Amino acid sequence: MNKNNIGTGLKIVSLIGIFYLTGCTHTMNTASTSPPTQPPASTLSGLQPSTVHQRFLKDFSQNETIENEGPCEKTSSTDNAPLPVSATDKSIPMAQEGIDHALELCESAQDFWEKGELESALNELDIAYATILDLDLRNQPELNQQKEDLRYMIAKRILEIHASRHIVVTGEHNAIPLTLNTHVKKEIARFTGPEKQFFIRSMKRAGRYRPYILAELKKAGLPQELSWLPLIESGFKVKALSHARALGLWQFIPSTGYKFGLKRNYFIDERLDPEKATQAAIAYLSELHNIFGDWATVLAAYNCGEGRVLKTIRRQKTNYLDNFWDLYEKLPRETARYVPRFLATLHILKNPEKYNIDPGKIDTPIPYEVFTVKKQVYLKNIASATGASLNSLKSLNPELRYELLPADPYELRIPQTAAHGFLARFKTIKPSRTRTTEKKYVYHRVKRGQTLSSIARYYGTTLKTVTSANGLSTRSVIRTGKVLKIPANKVKKRTAPAKKKKNRRASVRYTVRSGDNLWLIANKYGTTTKRIQAANKLRSTRLYAGQKLIIPGSSSSKTKKRKKTVSYRVKSGDNPFTIAQKYNMTLQRLLSLNRLTSKSRIYPGQKLLVE
Repeated sequence: MNKNNIGTGLKIVSLIGIFYLTGCTHTMNTASTSPPTQPPASTLSGLQPSTVHQRFLKDFSQNETIENEGPCEKTSSTDNAPLPVSATDKSIPMAQEGIDHALELCESAQDFWEKGELESALNELDIAYATILDLDLRNQPELNQQKEDLRYMIAKRILEIHASRHIVVTGEHNAIPLTLNTHVKKEIARFTGPEKQFFIRSMKRAGRYRPYILAELKKAGLPQELSWLPLIESGFKVKALSHARALGLWQFIPSTGYKFGLKRNYFIDERLDPEKATQAAIAYLSELHNIFGDWATVLAAYNCGEGRVLKTIRRQKTNYLDNFWDLYEKLPRETARYVPRFLATLHILKNPEKYNIDPGKIDTPIPYEVFTVKKQVYLKNIASATGASLNSLKSLNPELRYELLPADPYELRIPQTAAHGFLARFKTIKPSRTRTTEKKYVYHRVKRGQTLSSIARYYGTTLKTVTSANGLSTRSVIRTGKVLKIPANKVKKRTAPAKKKKNRRASVRYTVRSGDNLWLIANKYGTTTKRIQAANKLRSTRLYAGQKLIIPGSSSSKTKKRKKTVSYRVKSGDNPFTIAQKYNMTLQRLLSLNRLTSKSRIYPGQKLLVE
């Protein structure tokens, strides 16, 4: 094998190994009994195959040799006819760059897959597959082997991800089975022992919200027992806040709430609204049931996220689930207790006398009417002007974070006892004088090597400002890719630094190492493969370990001829590599010119600078 490609080849082999360890085993074990087929539409859970997916599925199903051969064997094809040498020599650097780019995308997809972010993983694999499809390597057997290995690996992974979106238990599982095992009995003992008062108070509060929840569950066709889920989530406390920043009756974290339509800004947080949060919870539970099909597993996923549960299932080297209790010991402790606690709740409520549970008088819903108003006033002023109870107004409009209406039109709930003539009395209320305005932020995505302190310095603000705005401590560790918000009024304007004159860099000598290729060396020294070839009178791109190369120095600003940059509008099906190839640029140059990384996504209609 060409020494240039040893590093890349090993990388592909290791990636294939990782992919097999995280999910391919089950598919390969069944390959001999059932041929590969395109996943049925019902298994895709709303994911529509893209054009590239359709190309790969057609290719994968028609090429039967892929399933019967190992990932490192060549597929027999009439495409192996040799090309003219002159054509292949020119294509080698671009081809190697394309394979390297596809490998980076595969590694990125693996990261997303392990986190349970399936859509992102599919998107990365989609781009990787499109990239290698455009490579014509029929006269380069080593590179062609890498291409085939990658093609096989990507195809298998896409099928595995689609399959994992439909991990359903066989049989009828729309009802919640009232399992009574040792785990459930332990939770019953807690609810009837040290946590008895919490249970009784939660039952009393439930009376205010359950009628609405039951009606909405019935409309959605979901089990009525789910109306008791807020008891173990929040104790039916509307303003319950967890250590993980989950808020409200149904305990939504901000990102999940946003995903299911719950708005959050300076004035309102819809996670606090029992009715809106119930709608979001029903949507989330329905989605989870479409994925898992078993309510016990759905409840576990609701507590710790579907990604964590999917990851636990994959560790069992299978793509299906026989029984939730097979997962029980492998889940986080809090989640492992979550399902038994819910089942314990149902057992107690089914026969409260048996467990000596008597909540006494149950709270009832507050009848109300809705008025659309557009005036920024405090609830206390509304109470004074209308005669409504301030506590009733606060209970009916809990999403108002500061008991202050936003300036935009707002649907205000008013107790029925104060509804008559409300609008006329509301007009008499003067707008509240308030300095409270919605904070604006600058958003920063953390890059490799950055710390909270370095980010604060970059924006000319303090470490305390950054940590306070993001709910962090000064000792918090931030991960690459995390988005931080910086209060805009705290950001100092940065003046552009004066451009330093670039000194001409002298030529250097470089000794080729194992795994090197011209493209990697050129990128390391900020030059091009063509300049290195010209400086060393190389007729091909092949290198060997120990070879001595002259790396040409950088040109001075006076003699260096700048390439003209033009704007390119991204089209459907484009990716950074194909655009760079089209304009005879290196991928690294295209990315740096547009301040992108290898993991950045581009979209149709987006404008990029090209040379």
